[in-house]
Amino acid sequence: MQTANTLDVLRTQVAKLRAGGETLALVPTMGALHEGHLTLVRRAREMCDHVAASIFVNPTQFAPSEDLDAYPRQLEEDAAMLESEGCALLWAPDTEVMYPDGFVTSISVSGVSEGLCGASRPGHFDGVATVVCKLFNQVRPTHAFFGEKDFQQLAVIRAMARDLDLTAPRVHSIIGVPTVREADGLAMSSRNRYLSEEHRTAAATLPREMKEAIARIKDGQEAAPTLAALEDALLGAGFSSIDYAVLADAASLAPLDTLGNSPARLLVAARIGGTRLIDNMAVEQDR
Repeated sequence: MQTANTLDVLRTQVAKLRAGGETLALVPTMGALHEGHLTLVRRAREMCDHVAASIFVNPTQFAPSEDLDAYPRQLEEDAAMLESEGCALLWAPDTEVMYPDGFVTSISVSGVSEGLCGASRPGHFDGVATVVCKLFNQVRPTHAFFGEKDFQQLAVIRAMARDLDLTAPRVHSIIGVPTVREADGLAMSSRNRYLSEEHRTAAATLPREMKEAIARIKDGQEAAPTLAALEDALLGAGFSSIDYAVLADAASLAPLDTLGNSPARLLVAARIGGTRLIDNMAVEQDR
């Protein structure tokens, strides 16, 4: 695996990988890799000739109240994991490379970035859209892979790429990969490492209660009382607060009162022991 820290080296390495018209996948990450990230790399290898991954802790998606310095950084360990999975290229720029002196541009995606995590983390998705647009222009992949665990993020990236004409022929496909879960159902996340043993056990309540809520919604119950019961169950299990629990259209992320014929998504963000966990699950009527 080749590692690039400057744009000149990156472009040279990308040109070599694409020389014969080969497909190139991009797996953007902020490091602190776990099985969920590696699943993206494996899926990318199945679909493309070469895989590039990026590791960049993006400061523009952190709010002033969020501790950017505390975000885990383990570049050597992450690089070894990527190489063991057959990744061909690692793009690991410094902040000065990604945001040089005088950088003043920001991308804002209306609609899908509003509400949900966008309401509690103002400016977060502007930072996501801006850095992903830069990554697409820097690496110029044919395919890009993102986890569905950050479902709103995936929706924002798809809208940004569509509106800025970054899709075919630039990026042929933006592919969402299903959430990878622990044995007890908790979605894998770098944030899970911050949970105490007690809170980690209680956190497994989140996916269990989400499945219960989905079953009731599919059985015809209205969303509002079902989601209220979900929130009560989480608070009773030890969660300190619920940022949101929403049934939403899977494409627009607009809130729904009842399940219709279009695919829907149950999205939840909740805090436990000082850690904010997010999760989402598909909600579709049985055919």
